[in-house]
Amino acid sequence: MIDVTRLNGKGLTINCDLIEMIEETPDTVITFTTGTKIIVKENADEIKQLILSYKRSIYNFDKNLL
Repeated sequence: MIDVTRLNGKGLTINCDLIEMIEETPDTVITFTTGTKIIVKENADEIKQLILSYKRSIYNFDKNLL
């Protein structure tokens, strides 16, 4: 799960495993596998970094359990 910001300034936590596509048109539009779309303040590169950081934290956590 990653935290993003809607254009109105409200925060939103989304499941990054359900992201199908990220477009900059010029606003950043996230399309989910369900067909739902949201517009956020973060750009595509920021979202990719949030996803990488989240995934790394999961994999590092799992290594500590072994």
